[in-house]
Amino acid sequence: MKTLLLFFCLFSLSLSICAQEYKVVTIVESIVPAGLGRSRMIDNKTDVNVKDFTTERVNGKESNQDDVKRSNVKVDTFSETKLLNFFSIAGINFQNIASNDAVITSKMNDLVKEGWKLAFVTSGVESDSGVDDGEGIFITRLIFTRAGKGNQEP
Repeated sequence: MKTLLLFFCLFSLSLSICAQEYKVVTIVESIVPAGLGRSRMIDNKTDVNVKDFTTERVNGKESNQDDVKRSNVKVDTFSETKLLNFFSIAGINFQNIASNDAVITSKMNDLVKEGWKLAFVTSGVESDSGVDDGEGIFITRLIFTRAGKGNQEP
């Protein structure tokens, strides 16, 4: 009986160790000339279930995606932190970049204090393609992980 109880305890412990949760923080920094763009750091605050927005295709052609409305996918609760644009009227603004770094670092430090660990960073850019474009963003996604709820590390 003690062996069975020990096995059950070890099995339960192994499940809780494996439980992970993830958080994505997205940083959008404008590279629109003259500082006209909008730069923000976005942190979702809504729990969603991906299954609510997913449909299955059986033969590769028929889909019931029309059952999922785009408006249902949108979340209403998120934090939006204002950042500065990469460009000012005089061109690239290094003070703005350093200021954004300070704000982003503060956010990362807050998340670490909450038990999150930075797991991955991914970024991309859609840059200004010349005289007729005048558009562009630099996007970075910070992906954090921590032990699942109720399984926080000490």
